[in-house]
Amino acid sequence: MILDRALAIAHARVDADDPLIDTYLAAAIGEAEEFTNRRFYSTNEEMAQAVLDGTAGDDPMVIEPPIVAAILLIFGRLYAMREDVVTGQAMEMPRGSRSMLQPYRVNMGV
Repeated sequence: MILDRALAIAHARVDADDPLIDTYLAAAIGEAEEFTNRRFYSTNEEMAQAVLDGTAGDDPMVIEPPIVAAILLIFGRLYAMREDVVTGQAMEMPRGSRSMLQPYRVNMGV
């Protein structure tokens, strides 16, 4: 996984044994990748291998600190709000994570 599980646990202050952590962390990474239309990799070597394998997609990149921070914000929201509908709250990507991911977004269409 491109983001250290221990970092996500520390960020959200959650029980390290909670089996939902990996699910929500993967979902947060997926949400960030979908918003930016990119695949993220931990290192240049991992990205190069994915390019060689043909699995990197268009415009892959090595993850940078603002993307890590955005993923942690998304993870925290997913972990804290475990229902699809929360009365009185809109469920969309938080502005903080969106603004951190925006500079990395490619191929947004018309």
